[in-house]
Amino acid sequence: MFPSGFKTILIIASMIYNTCHAAEIQYYPPEMAQQLQAAVIAKGESYHPRTANFLKNGQPAYVNQLILQDSPYLIQHAHNPVHWHPWGEAAFAKARRENKPVFLSIGYSTCHWCHVMEEESFDNPAIAALINQYFIAIKVDRERRPDIDAVYMQAVTFLTGRGGWPMSSFLTPEGKTFLADSYFPPQPFKKLLLRVNEVWQQQQALVIKRADEVASAVAKSQHSQQHSQSLDLDLLQQTAKHLVTVQDRKYGGFGQKMKFPNEPLLMYLLDAYRRFDNKQALAVVETSLAAMAQGGIYDQVGGGFHRYATDRQWQVPHFEKMLYNQAQLSVAYLLAYQLTAKAEYARIAQQTIDYVLQDMRSATGGFYSATDADSNGVEGEFFVWTPAQIKNALAPKLAQRAIDLYAVTTQGNFEGHNILHLPVSLGNYAKQHGIALPLLLLEIEQIRHGLKQKRRKRIAPLRDDKIVTAWNAMMIESLVLAAEVLQQPDYLYAAEETANWLWQTNRQESGELWRIHWQGSSSVSGNQQDYAYFASALIKLYDQTGDQQWLDKAKQLANIMIKQFWDNADDGFFMNSVAETQSMMVRPKDIKDNALPSANAVAVNVLAQLSIRTENLEYSNKAAAALSAFSANIKKQPTSYTRLLSAAALLNNGQLGSVQYAAKGAVTIRGKRTADDQLYVTIKIKPGWHINAHKPLQDYLIPTKISLSNNELSRIIYPPAILKKLGFGQQKLALYENQSTVQAALPGSLKDKPVIDIQVQLQACNDKHCLAPEILKLQVLRLIR
Repeated sequence: MFPSGFKTILIIASMIYNTCHAAEIQYYPPEMAQQLQAAVIAKGESYHPRTANFLKNGQPAYVNQLILQDSPYLIQHAHNPVHWHPWGEAAFAKARRENKPVFLSIGYSTCHWCHVMEEESFDNPAIAALINQYFIAIKVDRERRPDIDAVYMQAVTFLTGRGGWPMSSFLTPEGKTFLADSYFPPQPFKKLLLRVNEVWQQQQALVIKRADEVASAVAKSQHSQQHSQSLDLDLLQQTAKHLVTVQDRKYGGFGQKMKFPNEPLLMYLLDAYRRFDNKQALAVVETSLAAMAQGGIYDQVGGGFHRYATDRQWQVPHFEKMLYNQAQLSVAYLLAYQLTAKAEYARIAQQTIDYVLQDMRSATGGFYSATDADSNGVEGEFFVWTPAQIKNALAPKLAQRAIDLYAVTTQGNFEGHNILHLPVSLGNYAKQHGIALPLLLLEIEQIRHGLKQKRRKRIAPLRDDKIVTAWNAMMIESLVLAAEVLQQPDYLYAAEETANWLWQTNRQESGELWRIHWQGSSSVSGNQQDYAYFASALIKLYDQTGDQQWLDKAKQLANIMIKQFWDNADDGFFMNSVAETQSMMVRPKDIKDNALPSANAVAVNVLAQLSIRTENLEYSNKAAAALSAFSANIKKQPTSYTRLLSAAALLNNGQLGSVQYAAKGAVTIRGKRTADDQLYVTIKIKPGWHINAHKPLQDYLIPTKISLSNNELSRIIYPPAILKKLGFGQQKLALYENQSTVQAALPGSLKDKPVIDIQVQLQACNDKHCLAPEILKLQVLRLIR
């Protein structure tokens, strides 16, 4: 049956394609059919169509419009018999002309259940025929268009109380959801398609009414409540205390069934420990980090974390690996290492970062987005082991150690195979077996090397090699922190290289960002997440290096973000631009933390940091306005907005860390603690500015003074002052200019304290005026040898 109201022609074309006949191109006008044929040819000999439907000549039986897209996920579906459309007004216009509902499917390339539904339903000609006959089918890659995903996932949650991918939604031709869920098995899905068509034909007015109700509910969820609430430190402390009470005390993490890392919650609890000395908060984080590091969610052989565990014990993961998990978890382990000096955290962080650098990095410097759960068509096959496979890969002594250490059995813990995990910590294992921990760690490295070499001969999981700007920015931040904490300059070099590559490659001529880079070209206009995350990474680079270019670039991105995405009516940032909202139910805002911290929270963080480092008052004003707009939502459900709560603390109570800024960025102060308990506070002053020396010549001037928060430091050595007359007076002044360093010895009582609070008092002036005196608080972490 041909679609009504649209002149089409059935073309069964033959052409030269790698010396074979062409695929069958169905139901497309001649010009489109030629375009699809050309796109298949352009893929080259190495291209392997993902389908079970082939012609006798070995070519795919179907080609649809997704072959023209620059998305690995969409191209996976390019040979489905479904007449997929990419998201766009053309598809919705066709739905309106033909009075058909839209079937919207959203997923991503490394999603296991997306693959299952594709194989069972979308690649099934009988089911595809029903979709083609009764619906206009649209396929969306959620990683390219998180704004679309956010809107329609909210509708799924509203209708079902849950969410997940693949997302399967039925929309009116106006883009409003009236029925939605996640994965459907083939037979129930087939019945559902017939039933939805029947209801659409017989009760269309009722369906449209239902869709309007859903759209209204989604719109309401996206609007911030405008009654400003106080986001004070008490709320932050109470939220941390609540998280302590709801943790899984037995296995770590949050929840009693499947386990996600919940990195935003872990980072919030680490902040609570540093800001309030909440030792219970640190204990919760440590329980989670230890459980994950020992569990199957961590790749004990190759390093890096799988996206989540399907069980409470962290043992059985869904095996896909996402770049954003590696970036966030490596930061969590690095911070935990700084605060506890536990070497195991450093080991896990370094293995995770090295995995990303070795296996997830392009030759040009960007980082790939993910690897699949499946290999050779089987979930997890690449990652699991039998005793025989381990014995075949390692020398007998090492094989026996691996089998014992990782609790490998003949029956296995996953479909007859073993997901490697550590039933006990390495420290406890070493004690139980009478082996020195350093020797055990050496053996583990030999085991990992041997198993990794053997694993490389297996069919590797699909790697999604698109490069996402926001996720790369997260990895830059991880590398910057790793360079500092692990004292590895190569990590900082990699961070700068990726930042430069993104800046040069993933920006448009206008200066606006691209979100995606894939196979040599960039596409999809950057959304608010990309601007916020990239600006945040650039600020981290500036703090670490002091290189002004990074701060200047962060300001450029922040200014574009404000111009493009700021909500002038209700405050806060939209996810997308006005142009990209076409056909969507609402224009969304990313406010709640999920697998990633919300883009609005990262933006408020960025603006708050820029307000400290620059003279632009708009940054602090916008940050305060966004917090005010979201404050009622935050107060109502604070654990869903932990990154916004941390941003409120930063804006209102100052940032944490060993680098602080005074005089709107004219003065940079860095604290460093050496292994022999010496404290160095370096004060760098921009040209044209100065601060008073420790002993000014005039009594009325505020001296520069370094002290502990609770008492004075002893044996402080201040640098010699510069004696100088300035243009506004005739008296000589005792000043510090350019760069000065204060040295002090820390009291023995602080030797084992992981965080030391240092106060720096100063007053900055230029040739025209003096600013108000400032007291800044440095948090100096111990240097771990």
